[in-house]
Amino acid sequence: MDIEVQYIRIYRYCYFRLRDRYRAEDITQETFLRWFASDTYRDTGRTLQYLYTIARNLCTDESRRPHAEALPEDLPTNPDDPLLSLALRSELDKLSQEDRELILLRVVNEVPMGILCKLYGVSRFALYRRLQGILKRLRERLEG
Repeated sequence: MDIEVQYIRIYRYCYFRLRDRYRAEDITQETFLRWFASDTYRDTGRTLQYLYTIARNLCTDESRRPHAEALPEDLPTNPDDPLLSLALRSELDKLSQEDRELILLRVVNEVPMGILCKLYGVSRFALYRRLQGILKRLRERLEG
């Protein structure tokens, strides 16, 4: 596992969930600090699942905390990032939080289906059908 690649992906995931660069950086750092501090899960072959579980829980906790300032709506300016399209972003905002999260994890971060199945606690078939349904709706809305 390439730590630098996973760090970028976890950051992207946290940013997508929180929509705040600084909070996403903090949560990403905290995710990896907790992972490094834990000897229990490091050698079990579940590294990605463990990292995303930590990040998800920290993002959930962070989003529940009250913040004085409003969350910025700008995304990082990376031309290779498919989320930069305004039409796509608009359509993604219409999805539920869990559906957006699934799209980010599978399409953008390329998390394997097996790990996603364990994260969501569903079968491969159910997750595949759900993902295909989400993508189909997005495609129809963007073409229409």
